[in-house]
Amino acid sequence: MKKEFDSHKKRYTLCILVQDIPGVLSQVARLFSRKGYNIESIVSGETDRPGITRISIELLTDERLIDQIAAQCGKLLPVLAVRVLDSGNSIRREIALIKIRTRTRDDREEIIQIANIFRAKIIDICRESLTIAVFGTPAKNKALIDTLSDCEILEIARSGSIAMERGPGSIYADA
Repeated sequence: MKKEFDSHKKRYTLCILVQDIPGVLSQVARLFSRKGYNIESIVSGETDRPGITRISIELLTDERLIDQIAAQCGKLLPVLAVRVLDSGNSIRREIALIKIRTRTRDDREEIIQIANIFRAKIIDICRESLTIAVFGTPAKNKALIDTLSDCEILEIARSGSIAMERGPGSIYADA
């Protein structure tokens, strides 16, 4: 019997453990480029294990395609493990830094109040600008940015999502 796949696209995160060697991130990114897959965000960082790097890649795709992508990533030599996470089985967070022009004390106070509502931190302040750091789900960070859209936003830097499986499971079990 042929399995039916949902043709609707949804957000997935591929968590990939790789050997920490020069060029490995480039090798993984080239795979996506060659196959024509669009990366929504990509984050790479060290793990608690020496010589192993964790790459989180966020994609907007369907179930059939995400399984193909994961299998192709798993075939790359420096890849130790690949885990597909969706919103139902994972925790996702990102960091956003938002710099806003502040011309008056009232501007600063209003922005500080908005930041407090979103549990964001003021990390830099001067007469002409204020910089906010927020850590949360991509939706929360977007909501803060949308709320601040009436202000004069000078610059935004977002980290991209990192993700981890909920519960006791671990990507190391696949390595």
